[in-house]
Amino acid sequence: MDLLELMGWLAGHGVTTVFKVDDDRMVERRKAWMVIVSGGPLGEDSFFRTDLATADACLDSLLAHLENKGLSPFA
Repeated sequence: MDLLELMGWLAGHGVTTVFKVDDDRMVERRKAWMVIVSGGPLGEDSFFRTDLATADACLDSLLAHLENKGLSPFA
């Protein structure tokens, strides 16, 4: 499953997803990648955000968060 498929899967389950890269942060060698998810079956405390150095790290963090919430696209 690629990133766009995952985002589509999440949207299909009522989860809003933002995946972003910030060029200014990249130039400054800061954590340029960000993912935010909220809503749907993630529950009351559904807002999750992480800022990391790579897209893969953000994706791994997101997948771990979803698994902890009992929502896995691989189930």
